[in-house]
Amino acid sequence: MIFQTAGLINYVNQTNRKIAYFFDAIKNEDFTLRFPEKLSVKSLEELNHSLNMLNSMIQDIHLKKQAQEQYYQEILRQADIGMFTINSKGHILYANPTVQELLNYRPLNHVKQLKQVDDDLYKLFEDLQPFENTIFKLGNERGKKELSLKCTPITIEGKQVLLVVVHDIHKELDEKETDSWVKLIRVLTHEIMNTITPITSISESILNYFKKGNNPDIPTHFSEQQIKNTTKGLEVIKEQGLDLMSFVQSYRTFLSIPEPDKELVPAKALLEKITLLLNEQKEEIHIKIETIIEPVDLEFYIDQKQLTQVLLNLGKNAKQSLEGIDDGMILFTAGINSINKKFIQVKDNGAGIPENLIDEVFVPFFTTKNTGTGIGLSLSKQIMRLHGGSINVTSRETTQFTLTFD
Repeated sequence: MIFQTAGLINYVNQTNRKIAYFFDAIKNEDFTLRFPEKLSVKSLEELNHSLNMLNSMIQDIHLKKQAQEQYYQEILRQADIGMFTINSKGHILYANPTVQELLNYRPLNHVKQLKQVDDDLYKLFEDLQPFENTIFKLGNERGKKELSLKCTPITIEGKQVLLVVVHDIHKELDEKETDSWVKLIRVLTHEIMNTITPITSISESILNYFKKGNNPDIPTHFSEQQIKNTTKGLEVIKEQGLDLMSFVQSYRTFLSIPEPDKELVPAKALLEKITLLLNEQKEEIHIKIETIIEPVDLEFYIDQKQLTQVLLNLGKNAKQSLEGIDDGMILFTAGINSINKKFIQVKDNGAGIPENLIDEVFVPFFTTKNTGTGIGLSLSKQIMRLHGGSINVTSRETTQFTLTFD
């Protein structure tokens, strides 16, 4: 019994040591450990075989994990977007080459190094708090850059770190600005040419009464038809001149919007006012106007006059799109979205905006209507920009304009 007990204890200890060696090797990522599989004791032989198989499986998983890490690291190194992570003590755990190139500083090891890049940039990260998209203008000896920065908290192995994404949007802004100028010039050229062409044509016709070839001529007699043509031509020239002056005045209005005089305005009072103004406009068509406010005590910090102008313009556009529709409806919705930003939405079930024109609606002076200057939506966008917000449009089964306030 004593020998059997001693043998059993030795067997158990040997097995325990073997398993302990195995786990120590795995912990140290040493996959060279192998146990003999030809033994006289069948149970030990099976155990060694199982441990060797498990070791091979873990080694295979480890190699695949390493390959995956190398793959993702290479993607991060080659990415055009800069990225770095910061822990709670301000240490930069990882920074890809792009962000070091954008900031012109390497290696990045701690947020305090950002102070050497730019004091204002360091202040963004000084408190180690996440923040939404921020545009930061960075100037150094290599030129000026406009950086889009976003700082988001993520959890890795139970510890929270901040993931910072940095993108140089200067090129995109230049391209967008050029595109906007091209669209604006195209619209301005179209409007001015439409006004000037009849003036030129009529002026030439009237001038022919007083010229023969290139020489001036004093007519001795005007026929009744010539007098009528001259009078009518001068009236048209006057009308076209007034239209052109009105167009220029619209341009001046677009460029001279005052800074918003903000105050807290209840959403209910604002939308009730808009509904009343839209209902008072004399149209033959009947349109149902509804409002939804959630929460009911929602307030906006806005310039009430300017936002009334924006919402009234959107409401008028919606009413025009509902002409000929029997069950026309305009829905005003005010609320707070999923990222805790206040919004006002204007939705109608009208004909909608053609897909090929959806990107043009905010271009100054662009219009698909026979009347109007085409400045309403671009003016609305400018007002929302001055409020630190944005305006967006979608048009599928319904047309929906969304005003979002920061």
